[in-house]
Amino acid sequence: MSSVPGTKDEPVVERLASAVFSGGRKGVVAGRVAIAPTAAGAGSTVPEGVITPASGQARAVQAASDQAHEAEKRAPNRRGTTGTPAQSPIPGSAAAAGSSQWAQQREIAERSLERRIRAHLIRGELSVTLTDNRYTMISVRRDGKSKKCFKVRLHHMFADASPVITRALARYVAHNDRDASRLLGDYIDAHQHRVRAPSRQRAAQRLTTRGRIHDLAAIFDDLNRRYFGGRIEARITWGQRVGKPKRRNSIKMGSYSVEEKLIRIHRSLDRPFVPRFFVEWVVFHEMLHQVHDIVVINGRRRFHSKEFLRDEAKFEHYVSARAWERANLDALLTC
Repeated sequence: MSSVPGTKDEPVVERLASAVFSGGRKGVVAGRVAIAPTAAGAGSTVPEGVITPASGQARAVQAASDQAHEAEKRAPNRRGTTGTPAQSPIPGSAAAAGSSQWAQQREIAERSLERRIRAHLIRGELSVTLTDNRYTMISVRRDGKSKKCFKVRLHHMFADASPVITRALARYVAHNDRDASRLLGDYIDAHQHRVRAPSRQRAAQRLTTRGRIHDLAAIFDDLNRRYFGGRIEARITWGQRVGKPKRRNSIKMGSYSVEEKLIRIHRSLDRPFVPRFFVEWVVFHEMLHQVHDIVVINGRRRFHSKEFLRDEAKFEHYVSARAWERANLDALLTC
């Protein structure tokens, strides 16, 4: 879903510096993300891999599951006692759907999951909110001077997750742990059926193509003519308006929804210091997603295949755009 600026075009599929997992149904959103360099360096990537039943890693996962389950049993629940809590209705499930007590049920499920994740945290404060988001499965916000106050938004598929998954959530929230990231990605893939499908009755989305500085419709039409022979059939729009400027760890500069055939471009690119050729590159990148299928390698989705990256490099201002991104990354992340 992202290519980290400054790397050798190595796609990072599982981990974003902003701690955001994106998912969905067949219309998974692929996009270009600008990411602030991490302590490991801007070129750090996540290794591919799967767990097989016969592997030592699988046996380690089983042992970790047993340990995680015991830790959760010892953790105090909302009443201050210990032990496994009663099963809570899961938001988004048939039991909760249409009920006037849905909000109360969701709160019970949130506090239960919060307690179970906190059992695996060494220190720090934690709050959990369950969502029914179709695209973002996990997001983490770190507040406070020590960055040890975690505000976590999770898709409701995690409400009844096993102890090994709640332990992985804790390690991902606190440490951006790579193994935990991979495990959570597998969990999301296995629970895609619980992601809400877009309503066929949904009102048509209002598209905004003309910005204060850049006209997306003009850019799209020009690129479609020059590079694709007019074959790209997609809509394009500026994203939601941003509020008060602040420094972010990452922004999704562009995204392409396969299901909706819709390209969204972040409003932060509609600023005077952002040159047209850079906006063109981001739009061109998203248009390529309609040309290239999402390949699966070792059970993992690869949004940016070698063929995709090869075609992206054909953009006229490719080298200049990448150089400009590296030179202006801090300004891009302040929006």
